[in-house]
Amino acid sequence: MSDSVPSYGVLADPKDPLLDLALDLQWAWNHSSDEIWGLIDPELWAHTHNPWFVLQTASRTVLDTIHADAEFQKRLTTTIGHRRNIYESPTWFATTHPNSPLTSVAYFSMEYALSEALPIYSGGLGNVAGDQLKSASDLGVPVTAVGLLYQRGYFRQVVDPDGNQRALYPFNDPTQLPILPVRTPSGEWIRVTVQLPSGPLVLRAWQARVGRVRLYLLDSNDPVNSPAARGITSELYGAGIELRLQQEIALGIGGWRLLVALGKSPQVCHLNEGHAAFAVLERAAAFRRDHKQPFAAALAATRAGNLFTTHTPVPAGFDRFSPDLMHHYFAHYADQHLGIPFDQLLALGQDGGPEFNMAHLAIRGSGAVNAVSRLHATVSRALFQPLFPRWPKEEVPIDPVTNGVHVPTWDAPASDELWTAACGRGRWRGDQQGLEAKLRTATDQQIWAMRGHIRADLVHEVRRRTARQGGLCATAARHLLDPNTLTLGFARRFATYKRPNLLLSDPDRLARLLSNAERPVQLVVAGKAHPADGGGQALLREWVRFMQRPDVAGRAVFLCDYDLDLAQSLVQGVDVWINTPRRPWEACGTSGMKILVNGGLNLSELDGWWAEAYSAQVGWALGDGNEHGDDPHWDRAEADQLYHILETEVVPQFYDRDWSGIPSAWVARIRESMARLTPQFSSNRSVREYTERYYIPAALSYGQRAEAHGALGAKLVAWREALDSGWGHIRVAKRQIESTATGHRFRLHLYLDDVPADGVQVEIYADPLHPGEPPFRQKMDLCSELAGITGGFCVTAEVPNDRPLEHYTPRVVAHHEGAVTPLEASHILWL
Repeated sequence: MSDSVPSYGVLADPKDPLLDLALDLQWAWNHSSDEIWGLIDPELWAHTHNPWFVLQTASRTVLDTIHADAEFQKRLTTTIGHRRNIYESPTWFATTHPNSPLTSVAYFSMEYALSEALPIYSGGLGNVAGDQLKSASDLGVPVTAVGLLYQRGYFRQVVDPDGNQRALYPFNDPTQLPILPVRTPSGEWIRVTVQLPSGPLVLRAWQARVGRVRLYLLDSNDPVNSPAARGITSELYGAGIELRLQQEIALGIGGWRLLVALGKSPQVCHLNEGHAAFAVLERAAAFRRDHKQPFAAALAATRAGNLFTTHTPVPAGFDRFSPDLMHHYFAHYADQHLGIPFDQLLALGQDGGPEFNMAHLAIRGSGAVNAVSRLHATVSRALFQPLFPRWPKEEVPIDPVTNGVHVPTWDAPASDELWTAACGRGRWRGDQQGLEAKLRTATDQQIWAMRGHIRADLVHEVRRRTARQGGLCATAARHLLDPNTLTLGFARRFATYKRPNLLLSDPDRLARLLSNAERPVQLVVAGKAHPADGGGQALLREWVRFMQRPDVAGRAVFLCDYDLDLAQSLVQGVDVWINTPRRPWEACGTSGMKILVNGGLNLSELDGWWAEAYSAQVGWALGDGNEHGDDPHWDRAEADQLYHILETEVVPQFYDRDWSGIPSAWVARIRESMARLTPQFSSNRSVREYTERYYIPAALSYGQRAEAHGALGAKLVAWREALDSGWGHIRVAKRQIESTATGHRFRLHLYLDDVPADGVQVEIYADPLHPGEPPFRQKMDLCSELAGITGGFCVTAEVPNDRPLEHYTPRVVAHHEGAVTPLEASHILWL
């Protein structure tokens, strides 16, 4: 593969270090090069934050002049040296796991939020993916990412004076994005092909450099394709279920074929949501072809290296396709590439209904499944329990890895200075040990001064954006907001389950809060409603119209076109971030995490990440920690609670100053939130957690199953087939249960018939005594074979008598040393 830089109209010398610098998206979080791009074209840089585009438009004269400037050369040399030092320094992964079996992770996601210069994202899923790639680069984790290049990203927003939203779809010109075509050493553009019912679909490959990580993007806008096929990657989450299926075929099947074409052999495949689940089929198909194994054995071998991360808290969030549509697109694929009947492929995504569910395929094709917060793991176990019939909800095999954010992307210059003074440089590229204690040494004066600087920067940015979007004339915009006033922030997708108008439930009460002359409050709101969501757009209109009230003039503002750049300004500058989703419908939520590094405080519903992060020392909580559905009475009660917290706790504490003008109790809360929560809810922590809990074990497990052309995979298939054929014949012939002073004793005569004894485990089970605790499980001992009975055994166990006998139940479950149960075999029999 070639990394050569095409001209694309760029007038810089091909050996100019600016080219290499411009095409490395590390500038999205390492801001040492910002001044360089500003010197070339300050207006364009401020407007686009796209170094590659700045170079595209610079004339030869400008470039020659800037290179002749000694000060510019000094800054460029310093920046290049700083970048080189980062890349040449030992990484966390190399130093912590020098002998790791892990050499390659393939990361699949439908969207990535890396920079506004590469607009291929819509929201939270893309933010998580982008931040994880950045931390993988920082930590040296060997990740290669795969996605799609959309001709139009998520829509841009315009809002008229009446609050009506209009969606715009600017074209993404690939030549103006910081990406390159992927070429062979001879210069040929790499393309992969997938077969659709209408004919072959050719997908062109592009690459973006995200520090040490490479992100490969596929697009269908190749002239060899038909007009309809060229439009498959036209729009992120394009309208229509068939287009969604085509996009997911391109991502999963086309994406895995691209990795093969690049000569990559990932041990681990991380599916960031179910959109890319077809990758598990293509991976198994490639293994089948290379090792001459049937599909079942190939899937058993490869699934050990697959990890599925679910982000969805409601069944409606999973992509589903009808059997007819699946047959139209996959009948030939099942026969020719998998060697199985179509109905067998369809069954991998079904569960009790006819539709094909991408999340079900991902679960049945993976060796591990995780949710994105502790609460979301509980919700997900309930959602997916039907895939594991008769298993207790607590044992549905889904564990949490709570999301985190890439701290250097979201910190303000002033907060970066404070953290650097306390914790040193490179703090987010290691294991974060000691950061909490070091940050606590920051003084009240340092923390409060930092907050003043960042809040003033936000006020300046709000005034600039408001004047630009036409809401106010330039003169009026200069008087909008006050840099010394308590600033609340509220920005998110406008959807009914997020309850964006909970704060607006009593407009007069909110207006009184904002207009208090002695203790004023100001509010910045931003967000988009999906173009097809009329209810969400109606909620947005209510906010815009509220901002037009004379009694809140200058105190509240709605900012259009919420994107990464605007999000950075908001999460840096606001004092309090408000989040009001309906529990438990926010799987994790990361917007509130982004304010932590900057000393912002959270006032949020006890949902997602905040349910595990909250304590009274770090912020404020809404709700009672229970689910209430869409009960309007409860919504009103929570709205009253929100107003009460603001009126009696937040506002008074912010304005309660000591003789030096510092709100000491407020600053103490900031310090605790920054020190305790920033490292914990960083993508540095989440990527290290993924690496150590999932990637390394998955690489080891896949290596074992792939040995000898997948021999272990074939054995696991035989084990499951034996369970399937004989499970219905297992029974208990005799049981004896007694309670003694030392415990409860169980003795059973168990007939396994043709089921091998080493293929099952007999155990005693009891439900957890308290929420959040694991269930009780104890293996029963095989004391003897029953004389004269084939497959008959005596099993015994003694369990603690610290709980009643009726709490305990014997059971038989599938068991194999090389398998993950119940994920790979959900056989269970209660005795």
